Amino acid sequence: MSKYDKDACVRTDEWEKYLDTSQVSKCDLNKLVMNYLVIEGYKEAAEKFKQESGTAPNVDVNSIDDRMAIRAALQRGDVVNAIERVNDLNPEILDTNAELFFHLQQQRLIEFIKEGKIQEALDFAQEELAPRAEENPRFLEELEKTMALLAFDTKADTPLRSLLDNSQRQKTASELNAAILTSQCQDKDPKLPILLKTLLYCQAKLDDEVDFPHIKDIATAELEEL
Repeated sequence: MSKYDKDACVRTDEWEKYLDTSQVSKCDLNKLVMNYLVIEGYKEAAEKFKQESGTAPNVDVNSIDDRMAIRAALQRGDVVNAIERVNDLNPEILDTNAELFFHLQQQRLIEFIKEGKIQEALDFAQEELAPRAEENPRFLEELEKTMALLAFDTKADTPLRSLLDNSQRQKTASELNAAILTSQCQDKDPKLPILLKTLLYCQAKLDDEVDFPHIKDIATAELEEL
């Protein structure tokens, strides 16, 4: 875009001609879609897209079921089931990731506290988490914050109530999902949303250089009229 002055205005028809010179192959677009479907866990959609587009995923789609079952277990607070499923899938995932295993055990502690099982929470923290926290200052800090939940009578009273929200389960589930994907040589995050964020960032930066028709609808790629 160096042929335009900083204060120039590019009309919509000019911009569309410029965009037409930037070709993206249908094959690459299909791979982006498949990457999104696999990583986000849409098995049936991935299988259908494979049939329609001929784009093969670079992972066994049946493994999607395993990941989604593990994520679902964590999202309903069944940490033990999630750990068992991960170990059945690939025991090295937890054996080689001390931080992830600590966070799963921390989530178990949180579930005890949410259920009002105070003695179980104290015993579990002492037996499973305290030894690991002694070896890692960051783990110790996280354990202390979790144990502080016991000092409050109700969820509304504690400034640490976010630990009790479903968002905390989701955070742990996402961390575990990313580890599983990494073990399968997959991206931890789908490429498509990252590209869209990059597009919006570049669009904002280009605003400093020249007036041009923005994309006003990401879903349809419709441009403003200038």
